[in-house]
Formats: sequence, structure tokens, C-alpha cells
Amino acid sequence: MSQSVLTSAAGVAAQAARRRTFAVISHPDAGKSTMTEALALHARVIGQAGAVHGKGDRKGVVSDWMAMEQQRGISVTSAALQFSYGDTVINLLDTPGHADFSEDTYRVLTAVDSAVMLLDAAKGLEPQTLKLFEVCRQRAIPVITFINKWDRPGHEALALMDEIEQRIGLKPTPLTWPVGIAGHFHGVIDRRTGVFTRMQRSPGGADLAIEEEMADSEAAERYGAEWVTANEELELLEMTGADHDQATFLGATSTPVLFGAAVANLGVRQLLNILVELAPPATARPTVSGTDQPVDSGFSGFVFKIQANMNKAHRDQVAFMRICSGRFERGMVVTHAGTGRPFTTKYAQQVFGQGRDTIDEAFPGDVVGLVNATALGIGDTLYADKPVQYPPLPSFPPEHFAVCRTDDTGAYKRFRRGIEQLDGEGVVQVLRSDSRGDGLPVLAAVGPMQFEVASFRLESEFGVKVHLDRLPYEIAAVTDADGKEMLRGESQVEVMTRVRDGALLAVFAHRWRMRTVAGRHPGLKLDAPLDAGL
Repeated sequence: MSQSVLTSAAGVAAQAARRRTFAVISHPDAGKSTMTEALALHARVIGQAGAVHGKGDRKGVVSDWMAMEQQRGISVTSAALQFSYGDTVINLLDTPGHADFSEDTYRVLTAVDSAVMLLDAAKGLEPQTLKLFEVCRQRAIPVITFINKWDRPGHEALALMDEIEQRIGLKPTPLTWPVGIAGHFHGVIDRRTGVFTRMQRSPGGADLAIEEEMADSEAAERYGAEWVTANEELELLEMTGADHDQATFLGATSTPVLFGAAVANLGVRQLLNILVELAPPATARPTVSGTDQPVDSGFSGFVFKIQANMNKAHRDQVAFMRICSGRFERGMVVTHAGTGRPFTTKYAQQVFGQGRDTIDEAFPGDVVGLVNATALGIGDTLYADKPVQYPPLPSFPPEHFAVCRTDDTGAYKRFRRGIEQLDGEGVVQVLRSDSRGDGLPVLAAVGPMQFEVASFRLESEFGVKVHLDRLPYEIAAVTDADGKEMLRGESQVEVMTRVRDGALLAVFAHRWRMRTVAGRHPGLKLDAPLDAGL
């Protein structure tokens, strides 16, 4: 092997070691988008953090770019932000917390190396949080836990530690510990150095928090009983062995814990520093062949998300690709693993919310936006040099079904184009019914809010007002041509074709009906759509 190749491989490995690619995940309203913006603020890539419900000249959070998100103050789609912090390149993926969009969240989790889980100090472990923790466990994703909203009344810190360990089986190892109960927050003690940092919200809360390191004697005098309580709790943590262990953290059996309040930027600097110090960099990733693809091998990556019309100035489609190995160069010709066809990466961009900049190169761990890559689908692998294929991304079992129609006959072409776009992005699954034809597509969703997003986007982006007529089905199973014939004439059952891949989906009014029909037709193929456990 030539010296130039060795140098190139070493350079790629060094660049991969600089990357930290992680997702921010939690239950709805725990503060994900606010935390995303606070991290960007601390990295000095924005001047002020905008609250979700901003006032005056404070814009909405940069990761919530869709008008519906800004109006409602929720995240309904994942967003990618890339920025530098010191010598580290941060690839931060914000995700929707609502369970209706768990399929989008799962796809994001396939593209990250670690996760930051936010817990609301007052609510603790909520249902969607538990599900997301389980997915992280299944994928062995290291999790850093941030107890958020400590500036408001909430549970006791030790009780939250017990809840994490007892309900999800992750051993909490706090790295910072609060002085003052939830709602009466003075700052945090760094457990590894013993240094107490007093924290105050900046005027208005849109700028960096005001921090001051304080001597123990001064803190004891100022905070009295609260200081004593915090130190007694620290002694208890030491006695129970709740100290950080990097091996168990990387093995996804323990979770470092920090305390703060994202909306006031309290404790966010500490979290960002911990991410740089402890979160894993980009490393070798498993392929369908059962081997791991080293980061310093030839270029490869996979598409985990497709999004159109993020910016009204562009009106185009972006395929988000996680780079897994090698050096990516804009304009390079790569191979589409599924078809074997060449693909030119002429329009490659770095994404920051809905903003974008052309990039010339990227490395393992980075997320690159490929513009107008209409030949790409979710889960597709691209590579250069030696062939590689990454595992496909699942489609979740839909539980809600609705016929989508428009009364505007002049808008039919736009209607079809919009439906195709939403299907390609995975916003909903689009089914074709023989009895209804192409003009009345059936939308299938994990949760009903997906229908709201689909209707909103069809009207706002394609100028087509639609009506959704709900269908009386709540469970689907994959069947085949023989199964379609067997089910013909059965009541409360319908077989439709999934447009995305041609799969035949048998939909039933309820699970009992599916069992009854299956019992009447021995040999009937009814396979559950691939489910990731959410």
C-alpha cells in the first residue's frame, strides 16, 4: 500500500474521531427543540436562542422549520444541524417526540452514534421516553440523560435516579448534581472535580447563562441547608457506586446524568462539554453481510430521511445521508447499491435547520444533504470502490387509514405530485385500492397526526385542499396474491397495494376480525409489517 493511501486513510480516521453525531430524544414537551437551540447557542453558531413560542424579534427555533411546527410549538419532523465546537464537529439531529412520528424518530436513531435523552423534572419517565430508551437499548446506543426544567417545581433528584434504574434498567451515574430542589435551582456541583458552579438566567433568557465558580465555604454560607443536603446526597451517590464508567456507558448499560434548564440555558455548556469528552465518535458500522465497515475504508453512506420544500426559496427535495466510511467529495460518482447504477453527487449541501450551504467534502459521522436526488429512497446505500450494503430501514405497521381526495379537478396533477412526494418522504404510506383507483389514494399512518401533516403540506406546498375520509380499519398484515384471492368477499377486510414497494397489505377492522378470518383460511399468508418495537 502506498504512503499516500496510508496518509489518506489516517486522515479520514482522524476526521471521524472529531465527529460527534447524536440525536436529542424525549417525550413531547420535554424541551427537545429548545435544547437543540441552546446547544447551537453555546457553540456560538446563533446569536440568540428563540423560544418555541417566541416574542418580539425572537424567531422560532431553527430546527422547527415547518410552518405547522412554528404555529403549534411542536416538532413533527426530524431536523439536522451541523456546527463546530472547538475542534469537534457536531452533527445534531432533533427528532419529533410525538408517538405518531415514531417511524421518523427510529430512522434518525439508525444514523447516530449516541443520544441525549431529556427528562422533564416534574414528569420523569413518560411513555414515549420509555419506548425511546428501549430502542436505544436494542441498538446499543449510548445515552446521556439531561434532567431538564430544574428551574421549575419537580421530583427529588434521588427519586429520579431511582426511577431511571428501576424502570429502564440503566444505571444512572450523575456527572453534575444540583444545589437546590427543582424550582429553586442555584447551580451544579461537578462530581468529578468537586467544583460548584453557580448559575443564573441571563436577562430575557435568550443569551448564555451567567456562571460563576464559587468556593465551598462561600456556597455553604450562602445556601445553608440546601448546600448541606446536596453534599449529603453526593455522599450517598458515592456509597452506592454511582460513578461514571466509560465502558458501561459505551455498552449502553449506564447513563451519565446532568441537571439544568434548556430554556434558560442552565447546564447546557456542561452537557456540550460532556458530549465532546465522552460521546463516541464515528466508528465502524454493521453491514448486511455481517461485517463492520471501517471508517477509513472507501466511501459509503445511507439515506435515512428525505424531505422536500424545507425552504420556499428552493422548492426542492433533500435526501439526508449519513456518511459511514471514507471521504465524501462533492461531485464524486458513487454507486447505488440497490440498482448498481452510478449516481453523481453534484449538489451536496451542509444543512442547518432549513438553511443550507454547499460543501466540498465530508467525513464519517457527517450528515450531507443531497439535493434533488429523486432516484434515492429511504434506506438506500451509496458507495464507492468496494460494494457495501447497509441494513434496510423498517416501515412501521399502520393503524390508521383514510381515503384522500380533492374536489378541485384542476389541481389533480398537483394532487398526484404531492401524494407521491409525501410517500417518498415516508410522511405517510400510500396505498392503492383496486375498487377506488389511482384518483383516490388511501393514506396509512402510525398515528392520526400524520394525516394532519399530510393535509397541511398538500395545501401549503402544493396548493391543494384535500378531504380525508377515515376508513374503519386498525390493523394491517402483509399478504400475497393467493391471500388476496382468499380474502375477496370477506367483510371488514380489504387488500391494498403499497405504492412504495408493491407489497400487498390486508387491512382489518380489528385484531379479532383478523384472527377469525385467518382461522377460516388455512395457509393464508398474514405477516406483520416489520416493526421496530415502537
